[in-house]
Amino acid sequence: MAARKVRAVIFDIGRVLIRLDVARATKYLASGTSLSPQELWLAIEKDPRWKDWQEGRIAARDWHLHLKQRFGGTATFEQFTDAWNLVLGPEPILSNGLLEKLSKNYRLGLLSNTDPIHVAYIESRYDFFSYFPVRIYSCAIGAAKPNPLIYREALRACRVRAEEAVYVDDIPAYVEAARRLGMAGIQFQSSEQLVLALHDLGLQI
Repeated sequence: MAARKVRAVIFDIGRVLIRLDVARATKYLASGTSLSPQELWLAIEKDPRWKDWQEGRIAARDWHLHLKQRFGGTATFEQFTDAWNLVLGPEPILSNGLLEKLSKNYRLGLLSNTDPIHVAYIESRYDFFSYFPVRIYSCAIGAAKPNPLIYREALRACRVRAEEAVYVDDIPAYVEAARRLGMAGIQFQSSEQLVLALHDLGLQI
């Protein structure tokens, strides 16, 4: 079988490029509510409007008001925003050196289920974004992984066919969704494992 000709590498963000610390955020978000931090985060992820939030159908201030009305709490919108962003770890997972090497030979893109509060924060906080000219966010596209629409939008933005792209994500179901479209998929575990997996696909690093 002919070797795959890779022209683009597309990355998830959370737990691939940025560490997530849910406990750090919910410790503050749960203040003034009747729920423990763990209970609150589970309830937020199961909230009937969670998908609307992730897919951009609810504004940030309305999301804050919705959670406040449902769970209680006294945080202002600004305090809520600061606490919401605490889930994002300060130090990136992958080195800029690795991303720089990849960017010399491949188009790099981001593909993330995320919200407008996190997008504004991460784009201003982490310098590795300069390596990613293509940034596909669920809240901007109106569709979230594993919906094929968001993967196709990433391919379109990278100007490649599915068989010319590698997708990296920590969640197996999202990797499998990419593979079903014809992309090569890597389930991220560590930076060392990622380098080996990219080498196995014939990428130059």
